[in-house]
Amino acid sequence: MATSADPARRTDTPLPSTPASFPPSSLPSSPPSAPSGPSRRRVLGAATGTGLALAAGLPGTARAADLPPLGTYDVVVIGSGAAGMTAALTAAKQGLTCVVVEKAATFGGSAARSGAGIWIPNNPVILAAGVPDTPAKAASYLAAVVGPDVSADRRQAFLGQGPAMISFVMANSPLRFRWMEGYSDYYPELPGGLPGGRSIEPAQLDGNVLGAELARLNPPYLPVPSGMVVFSADYKWLALSAVSVRGAAVATECLARGTRAALLGQKPLTMGQSLAAGLRAGLLAAQVPVWLNTPFTELYTENGTTAGAVVTRNGTPGLVRARYGVIVGSGGFEHNAAMRARYQRRPIGTEWTVGAKENTGDGIRAGQQAGAAVDLMDDAWWGPAIPLPGEPYFCLAERTLPGGLLVNAAGARFVNEAAPYGDVVHIMYDKNASAPHIPAWLIVDQNYRNRYLFKDIAPTFVLPEAWYESGAAHKAWTLDALAQGIGVPAAALRATVNRFNSLARSGTDTDFHRGDSVYDHYYTDPAILPNSCLAPLWLAPYYAFKIVPGDLGTKGGLRTDARARVLRPDGSVIPGLYAAGNASAAVMGHSYAGAGSTIGPAMTFGYIAARDIAAAAGA
Repeated sequence: MATSADPARRTDTPLPSTPASFPPSSLPSSPPSAPSGPSRRRVLGAATGTGLALAAGLPGTARAADLPPLGTYDVVVIGSGAAGMTAALTAAKQGLTCVVVEKAATFGGSAARSGAGIWIPNNPVILAAGVPDTPAKAASYLAAVVGPDVSADRRQAFLGQGPAMISFVMANSPLRFRWMEGYSDYYPELPGGLPGGRSIEPAQLDGNVLGAELARLNPPYLPVPSGMVVFSADYKWLALSAVSVRGAAVATECLARGTRAALLGQKPLTMGQSLAAGLRAGLLAAQVPVWLNTPFTELYTENGTTAGAVVTRNGTPGLVRARYGVIVGSGGFEHNAAMRARYQRRPIGTEWTVGAKENTGDGIRAGQQAGAAVDLMDDAWWGPAIPLPGEPYFCLAERTLPGGLLVNAAGARFVNEAAPYGDVVHIMYDKNASAPHIPAWLIVDQNYRNRYLFKDIAPTFVLPEAWYESGAAHKAWTLDALAQGIGVPAAALRATVNRFNSLARSGTDTDFHRGDSVYDHYYTDPAILPNSCLAPLWLAPYYAFKIVPGDLGTKGGLRTDARARVLRPDGSVIPGLYAAGNASAAVMGHSYAGAGSTIGPAMTFGYIAARDIAAAAGA
């Protein structure tokens, strides 16, 4: 690819219908030089106009045109997460020149930090594994999950193009994928739901494929234990490694993978690290520059069409022009306190999210300034979190394993603890309007602590003193003393635990139906009978963990159509402007179809956007 200030348009042959396999040996050792059931809530309207522009303090279009030129490309992509890198890779393979601009000093965004589950119905990986999916099943299921919040054409665009996107990524990067066998769709009892799941995750990748660029990969949210190679699907069993033969076997296999990789001189990557590294390797092979430390501040419009972006490169504002389109994949606004306070229910803040710290809504605000509408701004990819010192911990297995229950400030249960994590937080907010449910408390006993991994703390091991000092964890030898420590009525907590224990012994939760859904049993202990979700609390001491509304990122953003084009409030298209990932309003609406419902659509609509630009450009 040309690297002059104004690179010539590429003349590569457009992507064939069956692309050739990705050749790992073609990767350069370093990057090329860059050219300088869900609850429903009312959707919030767009915030546009002069007031927003003045508040943002951004230069106007005329002034932007006078900024130093940073080059002209066919496509400019904002953000190097899963959406942005998939879009850039697609554009390059369609014969278009492309640049990715990234605010952070690292690439990968929130995707690199994640477990990297990818929810794509009918993808070639699950079909090859024998998963009994069909387009009709997927369409029925997604319609039932999402409801009227998202148009049928957007849902169909995702379902129709998702499998092709996975095939494309495998053909044009070193990425391969594994079925997350048994990780149920989140509502498998709905029409078209699959109890065995549709989610996939990246296979193991050798980080050496990136050469020196590996040092610029955004680190994971939770590091893999030293010497082990762990997949997302392994964590279900690692939590049980002290009490389950299969759990112990999985732990042994994780260690064996790590040993094999070390003997081969590999740098093994899995989960989000594998996904981000694999996409970046594809961009290196396609000679797509990724400009790190390059914040984006404003869209540039010329003759009514989005024609570039104002960015700060090497400390100086400049204009990078786009011949055919700009794709915004800059993430959500989870670390923007003002936006969260404006759009979302309280209590809310930036301290409970595990999204990339650079996600402050830059792309969304720039789109609004350009006249875009926004949707779903009140929502996020929620999940119960423990506000540990330094960083919150997003709970998955911990609240689902038998022997634990959630209570509110009155000491009462209020939810099926094993329900999809987004639903649990929606219920926390809904109920908090009339009685305190934030924070809630996860109550467990020593039997629970003796059996199960908690975060990265092995069974029987003492919890860090800092957890207690911060108030995130409490410990007491009686339920009454525990209640006093967390400020809930002792009699109520005792009564709640007694009631829960009786339900656990019977195996049927008639109060909140924990265990009724196949999904409820994913992060549980199959040795516990008659219901793997339920076990009584009986062994002192008792523990309480503070639970707050955490999230993986915000869900609201720029309103887009089935072609990922950004829309104005009146439904008209803003020419040349596209969005994907958490910078756009989620195709999942207020719900969450299955593991990977963030990344799957992000990559798919990045792919759709780039192909739409290429089609319009005649590439």
